[in-house]
Amino acid sequence: MGVLDRLFPVWALKRRIAHARLERLYEAASNSNYRPRRGSGASADAVVKAASTRLREFGRYLDENHDLAVGILDDLTANIVGTGVGVEPMVVGRDGAPLSAVNDQLRDLWSEFWRRPDVTQELPGPELERLICRSWLRDGEVFVQHVTKDLAPYPTGLRYALEALESDLVPYDYEDNGARQGIVKDAWGAVVGYYVYKSHPGDSFGLGNSRSLYPEVKFIRAENMSHMKLVRRLHQSRGVSVFHASLTRLDDLKDYESSEQIAARVAADWVGYIKRSSDFTGAANAANGERIFNMQPGMIFQDLLPGEDVGVIKSDRPNSALPEFRKAMLKAIAAGTHSRYSSIAKSYDGTYSAQRQELIEGAIHYRMLFSYLAEQFYLPVWQRFVDAAVLGGLVRVPLGIKPLSLYRPELRPPTLGWIDPLKEVQAAELAVRNGFKARAQVIRDLGGDPRTVDQQLEEDDFEPEDLPEQAPQQAAAQGDDKEEEEAA
Repeated sequence: MGVLDRLFPVWALKRRIAHARLERLYEAASNSNYRPRRGSGASADAVVKAASTRLREFGRYLDENHDLAVGILDDLTANIVGTGVGVEPMVVGRDGAPLSAVNDQLRDLWSEFWRRPDVTQELPGPELERLICRSWLRDGEVFVQHVTKDLAPYPTGLRYALEALESDLVPYDYEDNGARQGIVKDAWGAVVGYYVYKSHPGDSFGLGNSRSLYPEVKFIRAENMSHMKLVRRLHQSRGVSVFHASLTRLDDLKDYESSEQIAARVAADWVGYIKRSSDFTGAANAANGERIFNMQPGMIFQDLLPGEDVGVIKSDRPNSALPEFRKAMLKAIAAGTHSRYSSIAKSYDGTYSAQRQELIEGAIHYRMLFSYLAEQFYLPVWQRFVDAAVLGGLVRVPLGIKPLSLYRPELRPPTLGWIDPLKEVQAAELAVRNGFKARAQVIRDLGGDPRTVDQQLEEDDFEPEDLPEQAPQQAAAQGDDKEEEEAA
């Protein structure tokens, strides 16, 4: 203990406490010249509001101008909704037995309704699904209004239709009447409703429209609206683009590739020049003092004067390190966007095990996104569809059913492709034989309808038992041989 510590014990105690606190800090929380402080204590809504529409507009720019961004969105959309999510009614009685008559009615009516489900009557159901999914991923959010008004168009006779709304129509900067970023919530944070522009605010740009930049707003109650959003924090009112962590990398990679292309084009235009040493004593043969050579393939310079030599501007383009650098960037982008490297890079040069592992990890991300979309979009649409069908007298619901089974259909996402179909079919066959899976479930996993498959098999007079059974040892031997061939 020093002299000052003995003279001022209180001061010494405070100093020791301060040093102890500094020693207990996480290194990552300590500021330095190399590690400046990053982040802030702002709320989720404050962070999103600071970004405002910039993330959304940046994502749309890349979707319009960058092939990699298009590939990422195509990959995600194709594996989340594909050609349309399968909806299978699963109405059962109180005894658990399926009610085929009710399920058939709902299935046929849904097929007719989904031909033109939106109020514009422009898009078939599968295309509307893809646009909603793409907008949700690219813009970070999308809104769908459930329309049941008297004056709305109902092409199928069912008193129900959808109105898909881009996120621009719910203004970020609307803070009136208790709204935050265009959304009204109660004291518990539950959404009460949305303020929506009556027309798209972007219509005034480039269309010769004289209407105001800020059109009128209307209020839509929460029960009449589905809001799909990508969030990263609790209590986040608005969504952020799936590109949010990869936007700068995508933009930089686009600029770098453009620069490399320009450099390669310049290198392709071979440039030569005449070097003159101190021994040069000749004169130019042109009136303006310039030497002119007509270049052609395989030419030989025969008119060089004493003291002249031919020089060439060398170029190291295309850059030999570009493929590996681009590969590393694409892997980082795939990690930040829930997509697969091989899908967005169109590179399928890995082993069977590596490709299957990538497919499994990708499928987890696809199914995670699909499960949110199922709960937030498909199930609310189905529930309102059933209510409209029952109230309109288009479906007869008998007594003695489980009410919840009316509103809980089976939603089937797109079938993921197989890397080795033989192994997958053998695995499915073993699962059915051992009771781990039902045959109907396997058919649905393949993207088929068990009822349709059974009808076609009955028409073909085909029995699955007629298939020659392969001994397990033979199947295992074939699999081992194939793996050895791949390894070789």
